[in-house]
Amino acid sequence: MRTRLFASAAARRAALVRLGLLAAVVAAAALAVRAYAPFLLDPEWIRSAVAGLGPYAAPAFVLVQALQVIFAPIPGQALGVVGGYLFGVAAGTAYSMLGVLAGSAVVFALARRYGRPFVERVVADDVLDRFDAFAESHGVVGLFVVFLLPTFPDDAVCALAGLTGIRLRTFLALVLVGRLPTFVLVALAGDEFASGRAAVAFGVLAAVALLSAVVYLARRRTSESDPA
Repeated sequence: MRTRLFASAAARRAALVRLGLLAAVVAAAALAVRAYAPFLLDPEWIRSAVAGLGPYAAPAFVLVQALQVIFAPIPGQALGVVGGYLFGVAAGTAYSMLGVLAGSAVVFALARRYGRPFVERVVADDVLDRFDAFAESHGVVGLFVVFLLPTFPDDAVCALAGLTGIRLRTFLALVLVGRLPTFVLVALAGDEFASGRAAVAFGVLAAVALLSAVVYLARRRTSESDPA
């Protein structure tokens, strides 16, 4: 039997729509800032304001990034753009990944500790059913591919991974390697926005969308090649 990450063509389109909405939100925010708060586009002003927080600036950002994994209020990639804008590519990526790893470890540990009843409360039934079949067929490799998809919610993946036999350190390695390419790119986009190169930033975000589409299509082809 073939296993699919998305139950239907409509579900696939919804994932692509979410990715498009992320790009649209970033674009709208950039235009609004340019129109109503242009000082926010001054990288020196931004970085001096962040520096005013002293040693608390980076830990605060890491904490917010961790909380988005646990509670999923906003996409982590959107915060990754903010990290690049505030701290630059290298530091922004590092802070984002620290937060993502910390939040992922918390969700994974909760799922491992409290089991399926906990996961059933935080993950939709249809997602849980599809993941059960997907994980059984693809194992660790399947988890890695899922982490390369920016459209798949972090909290759901981490909770579902806690139900498998994978070890925490292996899981965190998958998070690091799987999420790193996307967070490098979105931090680069944020840094380009801070430098006033919006066209380059949008090009980078387009590359993120392309990367997601390529990975998704490769995963779909692999699933469809499995024997029935």
